[in-house]
Amino acid sequence: MRSDTVPEQRVSPLISLPPAGMRDARPGLSGVPADELDRWLTDRGQPAYRARQLSDHVWSAAAQSSEQLSTFPQRLRSELDDTFRVTTLAQTDITAADNGLTQKALHRLDDGRLIESVLMRYPARGWRRARATVCISSQAGCAVGCPFCATGELGFGRDLDVAEMVDQVRFWRQWLAGVGQRLTNVVFMGMGEPLLNTDLVMAAAAAITDPQRFGLGARHVTISTSGVVPGMDRMTSERPQYTLAVSLHAARQELRDVLVPLNRRYPIGEVLGAADRYADATRRRVTYEYVMIDSINDTPHDADAVAELLKDRLAHVNLIPMNPVAHTPWLPSSTERTDLFAARLREAGIETTVRRNRGVDIGAACGQLAADRAGAPPPAAVARRRELLVIQSAAALGATPQAQ
Repeated sequence: MRSDTVPEQRVSPLISLPPAGMRDARPGLSGVPADELDRWLTDRGQPAYRARQLSDHVWSAAAQSSEQLSTFPQRLRSELDDTFRVTTLAQTDITAADNGLTQKALHRLDDGRLIESVLMRYPARGWRRARATVCISSQAGCAVGCPFCATGELGFGRDLDVAEMVDQVRFWRQWLAGVGQRLTNVVFMGMGEPLLNTDLVMAAAAAITDPQRFGLGARHVTISTSGVVPGMDRMTSERPQYTLAVSLHAARQELRDVLVPLNRRYPIGEVLGAADRYADATRRRVTYEYVMIDSINDTPHDADAVAELLKDRLAHVNLIPMNPVAHTPWLPSSTERTDLFAARLREAGIETTVRRNRGVDIGAACGQLAADRAGAPPPAAVARRRELLVIQSAAALGATPQAQ
């Protein structure tokens, strides 16, 4: 039961995004269907092999400019430039951390919107091969507004189109080729809620897994959601072999209302039902992401609630220490509390992994660089946000006893 004295208003975005500029009317090459590109080349009297050359440049070589279309004559490159964009990423700044194993990119789009992608490389260890995972954005900003997430401070800008998502992946393919490595995994876990942009995210994932285009195996793609049930059901109806990751973060309705505001629209019971339908249709295990926040959702009682919620489900839990975000009143759980939480889940039969944070010193958490570029929010707004979160989380924690 919620107290009548608890403010019900949603925590508002802290930072006002600057007005977007004009969009470039030229589509990105990676988002144009192959048959349209074939017709475009044929209309210009080009031989049939040009289509294969263009595909190789866009997908295998991940070309970033028309100058890299080395097999094309200059005139054809100019015509392509007049009609299409080889990449939709107008400018990219890269920051490295973890001895170079983590690379974060801040991408500027044609209209000035900022998005982020992160490359995380994992050396071979034991029986595990070396991996290179890229985390990409699906929206500029985010409408969900989870209060522990820097992207939530920005509010929503716009959906990304197919090329804008795929070009993040192509960018890192070329970067990795330069150091003699290859991309092994793609996760839609960057800025934005992927399943509030379902049609375009599914089209981007299809391009990434198409053997004739990017060619990554479907089981190496993860699509994350905070619980958009219609989008989850859309995934189920198409039965892809992608991994579905659900941002859980709390097992109790009252607390999840605070941590994942979308829970008020799609309650956790409905979200779990949609996840079960996906698991049943694909026989793929669902991953449940759980951000560990000190003394908020990391107690033994919380662990028991998660275990009860996921009992007998095809599920795996990822525990993630919260990345420090300047404008929340919370701190990440300690390593000791996180490990105890994990042990309690494992004792209950729930497969659990503790994910250690990467790139903390470069702001690698979702939206941090973009938020920094947008400028500092007004101190009064920060104070009000903190106050509201303290009140709401305290009320949620008071709904059931919290064993420490």
